[in-house]
Amino acid sequence: FFVGEAVEGSSFLFDAQITGPAISHFTQVPDGWDALIVTMIGAAEAQRAQKGWVDPAEQAPDQPGTLKDDYYPGDIGFDPLGIKPEDPEELDLMITRELQ
Repeated sequence: FFVGEAVEGSSFLFDAQITGPAISHFTQVPDGWDALIVTMIGAAEAQRAQKGWVDPAEQAPDQPGTLKDDYYPGDIGFDPLGIKPEDPEELDLMITRELQ
């Protein structure tokens, strides 16, 4: 969520007008911002889909949603700090640790 519940009224976002429980923050976002937020989420999901899934036009009709052979679920190539291990076994171990 955009604004934390614990510091209500002290956020620099939206002049600290977003208040209350975090679950209601999205409905308090000023007009126009919701369209931007949805567009950004859609762009991120489209990029992830293009990286991970086989193009439906190149796929048999009875095999929808097939992942690309070189795609590891969750790995979209974003590693700005360069901490992703090169060894696939170490990557599996790192991902398992993150999820536990």
